[in-house]
Amino acid sequence: MKKVLPILQFLAVLYLFFLCIELMGGSFKLIGKDAARQLFMVTDNPFVGLLIGILATSIMQSSSSTTSIVVGMVAAGTLNIEQAVPMVMGANIGTTITNTIVSMGHMRMRKEFELAFAGATVHDFFNLCAVVLFIPLEILFHPIQRSATYIADMCMGVGGANFDSPLKAIVKPVVEQLTAWGQQIVSNNQALGIMLVVLALFMLVFALSRMVKIMRGAMAAKLTVIVDRYLFTSTARAFIIGILVTAIVQSSSVTTSVVVPLLGTGIVTIEAAFPYMIGANIGTTITAILASLVTGNPLAVTVALCHLVFNVFGTAIFLPLRALPIWMARTLGRATAKRRWVGPTYVVFVFFVLPAILMWLA
Repeated sequence: MKKVLPILQFLAVLYLFFLCIELMGGSFKLIGKDAARQLFMVTDNPFVGLLIGILATSIMQSSSSTTSIVVGMVAAGTLNIEQAVPMVMGANIGTTITNTIVSMGHMRMRKEFELAFAGATVHDFFNLCAVVLFIPLEILFHPIQRSATYIADMCMGVGGANFDSPLKAIVKPVVEQLTAWGQQIVSNNQALGIMLVVLALFMLVFALSRMVKIMRGAMAAKLTVIVDRYLFTSTARAFIIGILVTAIVQSSSVTTSVVVPLLGTGIVTIEAAFPYMIGANIGTTITAILASLVTGNPLAVTVALCHLVFNVFGTAIFLPLRALPIWMARTLGRATAKRRWVGPTYVVFVFFVLPAILMWLA
């Protein structure tokens, strides 16, 4: 019983952790979903499109939501492919905000915070490096659009499928119930969203502290064995697991966030987690592709495939060159450990303030 109890405690806290991620995403949508939708104005400026993708995804905390809106607008003729591709790239950057927020739960412990924040932001820097490299190439030569169009031509007529996430099946009813109780107290959606975000953050800090405590105790040896033997034994295995797990749970935010406590406690290194995180980038595109195939609209399929192609190209370049994003993340992690205000400032500035200012200037 003594051996089983820590495992049961860990599973209970893990469920609470997943619940917090789902609640936080839903709460942000309540606060800014209408504002996020209004961002998708027609623009021929690819850099503005990129910023729209970042800001909208940061507000909704879901690249799938952003991509779905973009796919729908392309299918309706509101956007063309050239306008949509930079938005999809921006969504890739914006979706990394969740695991960066999760790393804030380690702020009380300086060394843990350094490791967790560096591990979380390596995902940010991978996507930033990929965007910096590919957006000028896309503007000049359209390699992502052309590749996606070629694949879409082969896929049309294949048919699609809908897939329900088993993780959402066990956490969404609780989130919906909490939201319903909140609506009885607060009628305004934005006020309700703020209230639920605060609740989610408090729950998240509690869940993370309990997870870390269990990891340091009886579960530490077991987790180390599981990680060493099964999960991150090689780059290929970590990469494939990242794709598969994310395709199943349909959320790269969840897939990458769950590794943050392991990074903070030192059970997983950034080098081991990096291929897992970029695998999650690819896995998160699967659902949108399947859904777009159901529509039978070639443009919708092409946009969904642009997301996949962009991530595959980015992986092909920066998986071998992983030293660059890892170095950038470690440098930021060290700065954050010395001055803890750097972490929250980075999140607010990179994901909200900077895109908003640049869009206003543009």
